[in-house]
Amino acid sequence: MDASNALPKGWTATDSLGHGALKGVKVLDLSRILAGPTCTQLLGDLGATVVKVENPKTGGDDTRQWGPPYVTDADGEQSDLSAYFMAANRNKRSIALDIASPEGQAQIRRLAAEADILVENFKPGGLAKYGLDYASLRAEFPQLIYCSISGYGQTGPNSSKPGYDLMAQGYGGIMSLTGEPEGQPVKAGVGIADVMCGMYATIGILAALHHKQNTGEGQQIDLALVDAQVAWLINEGVAYLNTGKVPQRRGNEHPSIVPYGLYETSDAHVILAVGNDSQFRRFMEFLGLEGLAEDPRFATNPARLEFRAALNDILMPALKRFTMDEVIAGMEARKVPAGPVQSLDRVFASDQVAARDMAIEMQSGAGPVQLLGNPLNFSRTPVTYRHAPPQCGSATKEILQAEDPFAEI
Repeated sequence: MDASNALPKGWTATDSLGHGALKGVKVLDLSRILAGPTCTQLLGDLGATVVKVENPKTGGDDTRQWGPPYVTDADGEQSDLSAYFMAANRNKRSIALDIASPEGQAQIRRLAAEADILVENFKPGGLAKYGLDYASLRAEFPQLIYCSISGYGQTGPNSSKPGYDLMAQGYGGIMSLTGEPEGQPVKAGVGIADVMCGMYATIGILAALHHKQNTGEGQQIDLALVDAQVAWLINEGVAYLNTGKVPQRRGNEHPSIVPYGLYETSDAHVILAVGNDSQFRRFMEFLGLEGLAEDPRFATNPARLEFRAALNDILMPALKRFTMDEVIAGMEARKVPAGPVQSLDRVFASDQVAARDMAIEMQSGAGPVQLLGNPLNFSRTPVTYRHAPPQCGSATKEILQAEDPFAEI
């Protein structure tokens, strides 16, 4: 769909300029790849003005080279807009600066003087040699919120090590919980450690903005991929801390709820999430196995956890008597959560995705691009899509020559 249709009825992207919740907030983005860019894209979607700094010697953000697929222009020429890059870089304008040069450093300092927020994901200490680390900028720009994202954080024995999403998923434990019990540890299908780190960064920045509004004082936010990943071990992490028992991989099954997972029907797989005993009774009614709801082995969730294997031995053949659609319809009629496993073609063809504006189209310098929508819906300060993902350095002259380099255009 066209991006303008993602706005409240009657509004256009032009009408809503400046109406975002973060109107007037200025972000200097020195980050690349996924965690930092996810954060700055979220800030941009919420109305902040984001200037993205890219290295002209390397062709810009690393993810510009992470393709195919790429956007091709009207002449069929490949642009530097890879799908990976576009996923995290809308609502930004790009300038090409060599921060290793005195001229580039001077331009960064000029931009930092105007910015509310600086986001960077260099190795700890990596910006100190350019005089652009937090310690160097703090005295001159005490109002600056300086968010540093790294693999392991600014402190600790691993602080000097590089960090990538896969390494964070491995080191932080989530891979040990993902995959079939007898198979290999498996990473998530997308860079979820990076994305979650970017979300934590956004939350931290918003809290720091509130503090700044009250005091005028900036601060540094030190955020690590691994710390963020450890934080979202959630119930499994807390269970280990309280019992000392290392959890085991269970594939698609839940460690604390049964039945909850992926089940085979006569024609496809179905997801069942039977969250309480009353839902279990209704599920058994659908299967024609009402007596199992009274069986002491299965009458309560703790009992079902203990006799998980015995219950699955009964459920598996019983579910194969039905099609996936029959199971989903039967569960929905009984208010028991159930659903399909959809491939992406079905996801983006669904009425739900269309109704929620989760697929948008924007016009980039290389042509129209299809992007994922932002899931936030505000009644007064809607998300806006003002700038398509930029080509490297496309706004360098415009921004560096402007009296106000963060003026929203």
